[in-house]
Amino acid sequence: MSKQSIKLSVDAVVFGYEEGKISVLLIKRKYAPFKGQWAIPGGFVKNEESLEEAVERELFEETGIQINYLEQLYTFGTPNRDPRGRVVSIAYFGLVRPNAFKIFASTDAAQVQWFSINELPALSFDHKDILEAAIKRLQGKITYEPIGFELLDKKFPFSDLEKLYATLLGRAVDRRNFRKKIVGLNVLDELEEKVSKGSGRPANLFQFNQKRYFQLKEEGIIFEI
Repeated sequence: MSKQSIKLSVDAVVFGYEEGKISVLLIKRKYAPFKGQWAIPGGFVKNEESLEEAVERELFEETGIQINYLEQLYTFGTPNRDPRGRVVSIAYFGLVRPNAFKIFASTDAAQVQWFSINELPALSFDHKDILEAAIKRLQGKITYEPIGFELLDKKFPFSDLEKLYATLLGRAVDRRNFRKKIVGLNVLDELEEKVSKGSGRPANLFQFNQKRYFQLKEEGIIFEI
């Protein structure tokens, strides 16, 4: 029986949402394997680190982004997924506003860039599979917990929330049904303030009820859109 030789790594799929568009943060690798090719940020876990510490460190070192609410996605462990040997990767994902961060490449990254998920370059390793799994999880996630608190302005017209969900789902939503279900969650506070968009009537602004929002996020919901 051969001696087990497995290395552990972490990968961070960071999605960005801005003005009805979804992007993903990628790095251009500085070293072999796949030198000069695009990849999801990540790297090997140090002996003294937890998985969460490792993925936060790798993400910050390679992209300059520092976030502490990455969610564990899946474990990828196909024997020949990495030409350097047997490497098992724990993938994480998160969703942010790109303009909230100043990105810069460092350590193993020669370059860092946001890419539209509809216009992606070829990816290293099995990162195409990891990204596809993250997109599916993100689309599933919005059916069981509220999303948008960190992604929309503090005060926003209801149409912005509708656009966010339609963008993440990759399809149109039934506007009347969507509004009815969101209002039923009691997660929004309607304000007296209004905003004018285009030639239509001024629309009321909303804001998230923080207490209710995070309570629902904690408890989980079934929210069929």
